[in-house]
Amino acid sequence: MNDTLPITRKALYQEVADRLRQRIFRHELAPGQWIDEQVIAAELGISRTPVREALKVLAAEGLVTLAPRRGSFVTQISDKDLDDIFSVLILLEGHAARLAAERIDERAKARLKQLHEQLEAAFRAQDIDSFFDANQAFHREVQRLADNRWLLATIEDLRQKIKLSRHQSLFSSGRLEQSLGEHRALLQALLAGDSAASERLMREHLTHGRAAIQAAARTEPAAPAAAPLPEQASP
Repeated sequence: MNDTLPITRKALYQEVADRLRQRIFRHELAPGQWIDEQVIAAELGISRTPVREALKVLAAEGLVTLAPRRGSFVTQISDKDLDDIFSVLILLEGHAARLAAERIDERAKARLKQLHEQLEAAFRAQDIDSFFDANQAFHREVQRLADNRWLLATIEDLRQKIKLSRHQSLFSSGRLEQSLGEHRALLQALLAGDSAASERLMREHLTHGRAAIQAAARTEPAAPAAAPLPEQASP
C-alpha cells in the first residue's frame, strides 16, 4: 500500500446520497413520495447514473424503497415498525444513559450543559428545527459517554429510521415543552451520576416521544392518493 497517494474526493454518487438524505430528513422528499431520477439529475446537472447509485445507498440505509420497474420511493415507516423500533430503542438508550451516568466526568458535564442550553435557546425561540438538532446532539453525547461503539452504531441506525417521524412529533401540542422538561430532569440525573434515575428518565422520555408521534399522526390530514406512475424507462 502506498501511503503517499493523494486522498481522493468523495465519489459523486456519495455526494448525491448526502444531498438526498438531507432532503428526506427535511421532508422536502416526503414519506411515500416517488423520487423522479430524471428531475433530480437535471437539478444537480449530472447524469442519472450517480443518482441511481445514490438511491441504492439510501435503500441500504432503509430510507428509500426500490420497486422493480416502478422506481424509488421515500420509505414509509408503519405503526408496527415504529412500535418495534421504539421497544428496542428504549432499552438501548436507557442502558446508554446508565453507562453515561457511571462514566461522566467534569469535561463531559460541561459538554452536556452546553448542549442542553442549545435546547433551551431553541425552545425560547420556538425554533423546532434547531430544537430537533440540539436534541439529536444531546442524545449522541450521552451515547458517546456510554463508550460502547456497537451500542452507538445500533442506536444510530435505529434513530435514522425514525428521524422524520420524531421531527414531526415536536409539532404536537405541548410536546416541545414536555420534551424540554424531560431533558432538564435527565440532565440533572446525569450530572449527579445517578445511573438508575438516568436510565429510568431516558426510557420515559422515549416512551413519551413515541406517544407524541402517534398523536401527531392522528392530527395530520390524510395524504391524497398517488396517481399511477409509469414504468421507469431505461436511460
